[in-house]
Amino acid sequence: MIPEKKTARLAGAVYLVIIVSGIFILGYVPDKLINWKSPSVTYNNIVTHQILYRLSILGDVICYTAFLILPLVLYRLLKQVNKTMALLMVILAAVSIPISFVNILNKFAVLSFTGGANYLNVFDTEKLQAQTLLYLHFYNDGNQIASVFWGLWLFPFGYLMYRSGFVPKILGVLIMAGCFGYLIAFTGWLFYPHYNQLAISSYISLPASAGEICTCLWLLIFGVKSKYISATNPSV
Repeated sequence: MIPEKKTARLAGAVYLVIIVSGIFILGYVPDKLINWKSPSVTYNNIVTHQILYRLSILGDVICYTAFLILPLVLYRLLKQVNKTMALLMVILAAVSIPISFVNILNKFAVLSFTGGANYLNVFDTEKLQAQTLLYLHFYNDGNQIASVFWGLWLFPFGYLMYRSGFVPKILGVLIMAGCFGYLIAFTGWLFYPHYNQLAISSYISLPASAGEICTCLWLLIFGVKSKYISATNPSV
């Protein structure tokens, strides 16, 4: 197989890991375990479903590790298009990684509060329940900060995909639009605590979701068009 095709499909595979693990940790697990209005329900859910909660922490590690690898693979693929933009893409994506990994500590704190250790006997149940929900809020806040860079890296990535010629240009446009979607969502969350409950919030996130999922599948299934390979590597 031509090296560029291998690189493209590797990028698609890593992207798929990020998407699947991201849906699990940011969508499935919170829907199953967290009731933002009820500390007691949330606490009891986590105590009852410890394995699922611990799997969500493992999912965090897998997702953010893959997100560190993805821009490096994409850099190898896209540096021929514009090396400066490809480097900017890597830097903006990489900034979010330490934020995300440090943020996982909030999930470990929840494990401590729900673990039933003897030293927790000094706290009554209501305090443990409140602390559990508080640290889940901290985790959510950390994700909001990281989301700024989850959005920013999409602009150079979308630009490079648009200019590359090996995916439909509409995917590059959607990815660049997704950058602004993330930034709008962060601003909305910062100034309006109930932003996520607004109907418009779902529409704002659509370009990023559609662009990233479709790009992932395109890279995984189709790889790189032969005419792109010929343009970037005349010796092929």
